[in-house]
Amino acid sequence: MPEVGQLPRRPRFCPVDIPVHVIQRGNNRQTLFTADKDIAAYAHWLAAGSAKFGIRVNGWVFMTNHVHLLLTPKRDHSLSRLMQSLGRRYVGYFNYTYARTGTLFEGRYRSSLVQTGEYFLTCLRYIELNPVRAGMVTDPGDYQWSSYRIHGFGLHSKMWTPHANFLDLGKNAKVRQSVYRNLMSEAMDAGVVAKIRHCVNTGLVLGTEVFRNQVAAMHN
Repeated sequence: MPEVGQLPRRPRFCPVDIPVHVIQRGNNRQTLFTADKDIAAYAHWLAAGSAKFGIRVNGWVFMTNHVHLLLTPKRDHSLSRLMQSLGRRYVGYFNYTYARTGTLFEGRYRSSLVQTGEYFLTCLRYIELNPVRAGMVTDPGDYQWSSYRIHGFGLHSKMWTPHANFLDLGKNAKVRQSVYRNLMSEAMDAGVVAKIRHCVNTGLVLGTEVFRNQVAAMHN
């Protein structure tokens, strides 16, 4: 129950089949993953939860103190159920493993609906280029904990579902991977990066004005 005078949280508006860019951060920039086994545990529960609640996992990157996900819900309310389950399981694991108590994540996850087509592919590139922007690697292929090796080189992952926009890049896997690698080699405009960040941090829709109006009409 909310405290007296406190408004209950509004449910996230996440229509079926519209991709969502999700960020989950450590509280006060606290480290979420101290070892590879931590990331593997988080990825395990992400895969299990996405299968249970009806989510397509289209892309991701696991950084030291935050996570970016690109998800497509297949059912109503599936995103909030996934994130609640994932947070509960991972916090329990992390607190037990490192003999700690208390919160781990920074409040609610942040999210932004993403228009399919060019906007989806740009957001996916933004996510997978995070380790490069952070100075952790110079080539996104050198970072193990993202979906780039899957899109760019065909690495297998059971939790990954290729989005239609990725499949449209070529008639077969080798062509798609080559086209995607070329896309990733193109520098991202600073204004585009800023727009993606602004949208996901404020909950705004990433897309054209027409698409934003369509989402607003659906919400109403």
